[in-house]
Amino acid sequence: MTTMNTRTAARPLADVLAWSKGLVDPALRAAAERLPETMRRIAAYHFGWQDADGRPAATDGGKALRPALVLLCAEAAGGEAADAVPAAVAVELVHNFSLLHDDIMDGDTTRRHRATAWTVFGTGPAVLAGDALLSLAFEVLAPSGAANAKVLSAATLALLEGQAADLDFEQRDDVTPGECVRMAEGKTAALLGAACTLGAAFGTPGADHFGAFGRAVGLAFQHVDDLLGIWGDPVVTGKPVYSDLQNRKKSLPVVTALCSGTPAGADLAKLYAGHKPLDQPALARAASLVEAAGGRQWSQAQAEALLAKALRDLTATGPPTRATAELATLARLITTRTH
Repeated sequence: MTTMNTRTAARPLADVLAWSKGLVDPALRAAAERLPETMRRIAAYHFGWQDADGRPAATDGGKALRPALVLLCAEAAGGEAADAVPAAVAVELVHNFSLLHDDIMDGDTTRRHRATAWTVFGTGPAVLAGDALLSLAFEVLAPSGAANAKVLSAATLALLEGQAADLDFEQRDDVTPGECVRMAEGKTAALLGAACTLGAAFGTPGADHFGAFGRAVGLAFQHVDDLLGIWGDPVVTGKPVYSDLQNRKKSLPVVTALCSGTPAGADLAKLYAGHKPLDQPALARAASLVEAAGGRQWSQAQAEALLAKALRDLTATGPPTRATAELATLARLITTRTH
């Protein structure tokens, strides 16, 4: 067990994420080497390690926020970050399994400024590569015990249930904000909560507040993600402008706007009721209607309230340390990020 020095200054966030990647990436690559050849190639492309022809690449592999949460929660709970690396790898594998499948289900053609894996290798191979990442996650986590496997399994099932609800929403015009929040609690918040719970498991037993912290951060993350899905800069996000509106997604700000009872919400409902692809003027109008109906402001306010809750939960974990200060900084990033 490590003793954290409460007087040690918190590192800049860029340094924290670089430290986390430095610990996790070698283990993640080593784990991926155990995949069958075809699936390994797709995974290497998806993670940004190779190009479509299998040549080495150094493209953006994502922010890797979840592994950082695992490692920091391990330290904040009094444990060693190095001991929690397998859990961090497992969480990142589950997350990327979900991304491979999400891109197919949503029809997304771009992720991290590159063509999505399914558009390069085909739908079936990309599905199988995602399945392989999920199986590998539990193989990596297995040595840490059945209790940790149960935490990750429960989060994965919640994620799948949330994704199923998200797909169901596409066929309905009566989705409520409450349903949308419950969907996001499963699809996004559950895995971030599990990341924090798993990290804390490598420290002092009974560190229950870390999971609550992670779930609040996760729901805030989804609110911000949904805002970026409409108003994010494609140069920064790597996705087309108005990408969620193009897919007529029932995201948190959109559903709130649709249920607002405002004229703007009614006009938005008419746009969403159509089946023809929306052109750029229609997409811009849809975005302005979401904002006029209060959807943008509501999601922004929710993200801020969830951040405040997360920070209260973090305070309840015990005396402040460098790791808890860095967790707080990471949580704040969730509500201010631009990609």
